[in-house]
This record gives sequence, C-alpha cells and structure tokens, in this order.
Amino acid sequence: MTDDTLTGDSRPDPSAPLWVPSAQRVARSNLRRFMAEVARRHAVDVRDYPSLYRWSIDRSEDFWSTLWTFCSVIGERGERVLEHPDRMPGARWFPDARLNFAENLLRRADDAPAIIFRAESGLAGTTTYAELRHEVSRLQQALRAAGVGPGDRVAGYVPNIPGAIIGMLATASLGAVWSSCSPDFGVQGVLDRFGQIGPKVLIAADGYFYNGKTIDVMPRLREIVDRLPSVERTVVVPYTCREPDMAGIRAAVDVHEFMAPWSPGPLRFERLPFDHPLYIMYSSGTTGVPKCIVHGAGGTLLQHLKEHQLHVDLQPDDRLFYFTTCGWMMWNWLASGLATGSAVLLFDGSPFYSKGNVLFDFAQQSGMTVFGTSAKYIDALRKLGLVPARSHDLSRVHTLLSTGSPLVPESFDYVYENISRDLCLSSISGGTDIVSCFVLGCPLLPVWRGEIQCRGLGMAVDVWNEHGQPVRGERGELVCTRPFPSMPVGFWHDTDGSRYRAAYFERFPGVWCHGDFCELTDHDGLVIHGRSDAVLNPGGVRIGTAEIYRQVEQLDEVQESLVIGQDWPPIHPNDVRVVLFVRLRDGLALDDALVARIRQQIRDNTTPRHVPAKVLQVADIPRTKSGKIVELAVRAIVHGQPVRNREALANPEALALFADRPELAS
Repeated sequence: MTDDTLTGDSRPDPSAPLWVPSAQRVARSNLRRFMAEVARRHAVDVRDYPSLYRWSIDRSEDFWSTLWTFCSVIGERGERVLEHPDRMPGARWFPDARLNFAENLLRRADDAPAIIFRAESGLAGTTTYAELRHEVSRLQQALRAAGVGPGDRVAGYVPNIPGAIIGMLATASLGAVWSSCSPDFGVQGVLDRFGQIGPKVLIAADGYFYNGKTIDVMPRLREIVDRLPSVERTVVVPYTCREPDMAGIRAAVDVHEFMAPWSPGPLRFERLPFDHPLYIMYSSGTTGVPKCIVHGAGGTLLQHLKEHQLHVDLQPDDRLFYFTTCGWMMWNWLASGLATGSAVLLFDGSPFYSKGNVLFDFAQQSGMTVFGTSAKYIDALRKLGLVPARSHDLSRVHTLLSTGSPLVPESFDYVYENISRDLCLSSISGGTDIVSCFVLGCPLLPVWRGEIQCRGLGMAVDVWNEHGQPVRGERGELVCTRPFPSMPVGFWHDTDGSRYRAAYFERFPGVWCHGDFCELTDHDGLVIHGRSDAVLNPGGVRIGTAEIYRQVEQLDEVQESLVIGQDWPPIHPNDVRVVLFVRLRDGLALDDALVARIRQQIRDNTTPRHVPAKVLQVADIPRTKSGKIVELAVRAIVHGQPVRNREALANPEALALFADRPELAS
C-alpha cells in the first residue's frame, strides 16, 4: 500500500459507513451460500442479513440443523434437535447426537499447512495436516496407554505453541477433557484452577519467551506437581532448552520419550454425546477462586463453525491468526479454525517486541488473511504512531478482529487510516462463559464507526433495562432470551446447578444476563459501554466505564486509564463519586493543567456526571492474564477490602499503587 492511500488526519463522514463490502466479496461469501441453502431447504425469503437473523431466532431448530449440514459436521446427528426449548437453563441440543470434536478438526490429511508458528525468539515452523494427524496419533496412543479415557482431565501449562494444539486434539480424540492456562500463571494461580478439576496428566512446557527474555518455569512446575496429587504423569515439552532439568518432578517424562514407543497410525475417535465435556475454562478469578466452566464438544464445535464460516467468512485457503495465550478463550476459538481446513497461526511472545512490528512482520511473512487481536493493542498502536500500511504488505488481510474490551471509535479510524482501507473490521464480544460470541462481524454488512456490526445468528440477543423491558437507543443489560448450543454444560462440582443459575439467570429468571452494559444502534449494531458490575452510578445515573476511557485516552499524554466509583457518604448517603486513575507517557507528571484538560475533554463529550471528582496518576494499571483491566479489584483496594485471588492478575504488584491514597480521604 502506498502513502497516497492513507487518509492522514482526515475524519470520516459520520453519515457514511467506514467500509462497505464489494459485490464480488458478498457473492463469494459463505454466508451468501448459506442463505441460498436456507431458502432452498425451508422455502423462506432470506435476502439479507436482517431477514436471515430473524429467521435464525424464530426457527432456531431449523437454523442449527441446517448449519450442521452446511458445515459438514462429522457425526450422527439423530432425529431430535432441541429438547426442553422452554427451559433456560435446561434445554438440550441434539440429544441423540454422537460426535467427536477432534475428528471434526482433523478432517484434512494432506500436505496443506495446518499450523504456522512463530516465537519472538526466532523459533518458527510449519506443521501440515498430515503431520498434525501423525503427531496427534502418537500422543493419543501414549495418553491411552497412560490410562486416559473419556471424562478424564488432561491439563496444559503451556505457551501458544503447536504442542498445545496437539495435546488438546489428542485429549479430545479420547473423549477426555482439556483444560489449559498459560505459563505466566504463578503456582497458586495454577493450583486455583487445576486443583479443582483433578487432572490425571499434566502437559507442561519448560518455559516461554516474552519481550526479549527467556522465562524458566521448571521450579514452579516442581511445586505445582507436588501440590496436585491427582497427577499420575507429568509430560514436559522442551521449548526454551533441549534438555530441561526434570529432577524432583513427580512422574516426569520428556514428551519425546513419552511418545517414542508409538508410531503414527489410524486415529481412533471416541464419538460421544453432544454435551460430553470438551473443555474446562475459568472465570477471571479476580474476586475469588475461579469458577470452572464446563463446555460441551457439540455446542463448542457448532458455535465456532458458525462464527468462523458465516461471520468471519473463513475459507479453507485462509490463514487465521489471533494473538492470545492458552489461558484465554480466544485460543480455543482459534484452534477451531482447523475444522474449516484453514491454517491457524500461532505466536508466542510480546506483541510489542521489535518496536511493535512483530505481529505485522508475521502477517506479511505468513500470508495472514484474518488478523485477530485486542482493542487495547490497536489503541496502543495508535498511541505509538505506527503506520503498518506503509511499513508492511498487508494486502492479503481481509478481516481484522478485535475483542477483549470495547473498540473505541477513534480506533476504527486508526485501522482504516493506518492499516488498510479494504478490510472488514469486526469488533466481536462474548466470553469464556459461552466460549464464543454474542455479537460479531458480518461480511455482508457495512462497518459503522464505533459499532459492532451485528448480533450473532441463532443468538436471541437483546438489551433490557433494569425492569426487564427491551430498549433500543438506550443503555441496558445484554441478555439472550432463548437457548443456544454453546451454553455451558455446567460448573465443575456444581451438582445441583445452583452456582450456574446464580451466575447468569438470577437477574432475569429464565433469561441469560451476560453482564455487559450496552445499547442497540440505529443500524441494528451494538455498542458496549463496559461491564455491568463496573458501571458507575453517581447520583443514580448509570455510566459505562468505556465512555470515560474513550475520552481520556484520546489525550496524547495518557497511555491508559482506569475508573471506579468510590463510596462517598459526604456527598449523599449510599452515593459514589467518580475517581479516575491515569498512566501517563514515560517522563510525564500529572499537573493541574492536565487534570483540567482531562476533565474538560470528558465534560465536552459526555455529561457533567461523567467528570471525575478525583484524577490521580499511577505508574501501572492492574490487568488479568488476558489483558483486561480490573476495575473491581481496584475498587476493593480503594475501599480497604481484600482482593482474594491476586494470582489471576498479570501484574498483581500494581494493586499496591491504589492502596491508602491520601488524596482519596477527602
């Protein structure tokens, strides 16, 4: 892309979309083919996305059944599609079906690339589908010989490397349950997760690379295994060195030695019920011990196929990338790209290595077509002033995905001005709770500044006010009013389902309440204003935290920010005041002039209620391992309350910056 394709500091016409798909792109899309299939099979007129979406909700059984066929799911579907449709929770999808998740991801067996890997250290490699099947076959045999069978848990303490996907696929092929976290978790963080589920086998890398450093995790691994009595075999994957020191680790074996007795052979896939557990994933755990969320094989597969093929328009010749770790649900989402026959691209390391260019280097060198990242990463690129369109050939990238937090309108501008004018910028949102998304992109629809394009097919998403009434153009709670296949099977050790119901169904009985504060737009898109549990309520007015972040982080001096509501009885009993913490660019100090500019920026672009009573500087902002800032943990610290699970944070030491601040006593 040449310089004259960039728009510099110009701003788009607010009455026009930022991007509109070409007629050719629409015509060759999977979604257009799916619409034709729906019209043929069901004799309905679904000429555009809104009509297809309405049909997918009104005729949800027909939608999910047609999707099964369209995506060529391998397995026996059975006659029944939905049992107990009026129960939420309690509905059962495809109750007679039998399938295996790994069988669907390993349908290809040729020499096309399945995994393209790169580490910031320079390690790189490509694994073909044929090679992937061979490695999964060998590990499957080794795990079976170690006594792993349906329902057993295999845990991965691994970076985002090919061995993690091989471990997951071998586990799933046996009908066992995979659960993973990234090796930057400390000992207690791992035990808080794996200690609840009792894994039989632990697969662990010897270390990982990050921001130019090599981190050895073997001392941590020794302690973890000592405190996980359920582990019968510890399989160590050499990654940062050739021969890790495994002395003192119970039942430890090098992965190559573990697999050595077994030659590649035909894969045996255990076909099990649709809801048979596939993954155990974890809530962030910043307010207590993480919840262990169990996801079923069939629901995960169908939902990911829908999102990849219909919403991302993923094709077998695509190369799908998401910057993630094995402790974030986007890793599971990325791995499912294999079910489409695409190549999945894995990166281990810091996204800001090599002056922020490392991911764009990877995109150019690998022929990446779908680039997935976080909203915070895009905002950081904007702050750094990088112009990847000038420095890299990104001509093959047709879709850019963003999640993790709301993507602000200015970041939409940045993408189209500095990355590419011709791509579908898909802000997507869902969560670990559903191992997928409620709202997504769409290859048939325009992209409007600051908006998520659409609600996901088959997902009866709405926005309700506090009285449980649907609202449009008004902020409220994101809800889903009808069952969908990727609802959790349940929580681990929640035998009566009470914890599961309390997590999602207490606010509005019989309706999934997700905990996002959002609004539907005139384009039938969605804007998310932050988490509901972090919503500010000064003077009884509900304010989404994202509204404040958007304004503050437009200032060049501000790198990032965090806002909370501080209980403040002197104003009014049971009221709060807005307190804003800012991390400034290196070398800058917060002074009265900058505080005044911050307040004026907020006042001019929101309301007087949004203006913080206090603006304070901090050197760091605490965040989870997946990069999300933790307003609730900071609020607890400010109020002198304990934060019970600091191990869930990537930088728990940052919490001390918010404790006992004298400025907050007056």
